[in-house]
Amino acid sequence: MNLKEKYTEQEIWGMIAQIPDPEIPVITIEELGVLRKVEVLSEKIVVTITPTYTGCPAMKMFEDDIVKTLHDNGIENVEIKMVYTPAWTTDWMSEAAMQKLKDYGIAPPVKGTQDKGVLFGSGPKEVQCPQCGSKNTELKSQFGSTACKALYQCKDCLEPFDYFKCI
Repeated sequence: MNLKEKYTEQEIWGMIAQIPDPEIPVITIEELGVLRKVEVLSEKIVVTITPTYTGCPAMKMFEDDIVKTLHDNGIENVEIKMVYTPAWTTDWMSEAAMQKLKDYGIAPPVKGTQDKGVLFGSGPKEVQCPQCGSKNTELKSQFGSTACKALYQCKDCLEPFDYFKCI
């Protein structure tokens, strides 16, 4: 079967765009900015993704979920290309993803910030508590529930929460 005659890139994109992040299931690979490109060739589908962090364990799950979704739609020949350049950045996350993170209880990265302090132990200047909205928060650990998050605590409501590190 000539896949190029049967599917458009937009159709394939639509099939896989809603695959959830296994670590944060309220956001999708599209909203996260991991899904980069879809190519429909005559004999196979090529999906290009970019890892968020080096060694991110979710990337294998993304690959498996993409292949499974396409297989479930009758497309057997799938190639996943992992590209590292340009490097993923939290600026690629959609506004919808940022709001979903906050609603889920994870402080979203400070969009467009140049403050990479969390990578060096000082944290960003101001992280808003996703529970009560206070900016009176403190970094407790550079490592939260996953490698891409830092652990914070709100000094007002006293709740601990994850902050999605800005890269």
